[in-house]
Amino acid sequence: MYLWIHQLDKGKDLYELLQYYIGKIPGSVLGFFFAIHFMYETSRNLRDMGEVTVLTLLNRTPIAFIMLVAILVVGNTVRYGPEVLMRTCTILFPIVILSYTVLIVLITAAGLLHVENMQPILEKGLPPVWSAAFPEIVSFPFGQTILFLVFFKITEHDSKFNKALLSAYGVVSIILTIINQINIIVLGPSLAINASTPLLETIQLIQFAGVLERMDAIFALVLFLGLGIKMAAFFIGAVTGLSRITNIKYKLLILPTGITIYFLSFLSPRYTEYIWLGLNVSVKWVSPFFQILIPLLLLAFMLLQKKKRLRATQNTGEERQNRI
Repeated sequence: MYLWIHQLDKGKDLYELLQYYIGKIPGSVLGFFFAIHFMYETSRNLRDMGEVTVLTLLNRTPIAFIMLVAILVVGNTVRYGPEVLMRTCTILFPIVILSYTVLIVLITAAGLLHVENMQPILEKGLPPVWSAAFPEIVSFPFGQTILFLVFFKITEHDSKFNKALLSAYGVVSIILTIINQINIIVLGPSLAINASTPLLETIQLIQFAGVLERMDAIFALVLFLGLGIKMAAFFIGAVTGLSRITNIKYKLLILPTGITIYFLSFLSPRYTEYIWLGLNVSVKWVSPFFQILIPLLLLAFMLLQKKKRLRATQNTGEERQNRI
């Protein structure tokens, strides 16, 4: 659906599309809410980074200080705009793939895989699978690709764009499925579903005769790269939207947006409240509104306007023929 929206008007980003097709004022209001939503998503990733850092590496460092350093580093990345971020992703991509490959090989070599934990498969048919997939998995992580509508505008539109994009979606889906299945195979379904960081708990089980232990460092490296890039992308999406709506220069909005994100990360004082808010409010109610309902509304307006323009073009052509 997001790709369809982009193909209908390649010259505008998400905020420009909302203002142009839905209307200046309602589009600006929806765009502002999208910017707030992107800031909130950034704050959740910031909180995740702080919690994991305290859990794995710096258990005596205040989480507020860890998150302050993280938002300063990410904010500096945001200052250079989306193109620099995308080039950085290209450079870091082989490191991420290599790290995940090493972790999967070590998990397999350590004999931690217990395939019987996958059974029984589809014990109660497909309905439980569907109920688990919607809205949780649809909203997180796949629905978060609504953010890409902010960046599609700056891409090169050649014949390979659609194929490359859909291939990337497919590969990422397969990788996420494999990692989730590994967590279930190693930990078992009950422990995997209730663990706050199942992949970390899986990696902590790796042991090779007292030589290779404590692989938390590789996990932290991969997680920090992923969370940092995701934070920067949502951060840029929020600043871009606020800049479009207020006509304030992009760089002038980075500092106030970063401060807002930092304080939003403390919206839930306790970690259990933070998890509950994410699973029961954000994923089930807030995210579908921004990821499904508003894009469907935007798509409907775009198709209606396209139809009106087509009719107007046909009527103009008929009038010219009649005059001739």
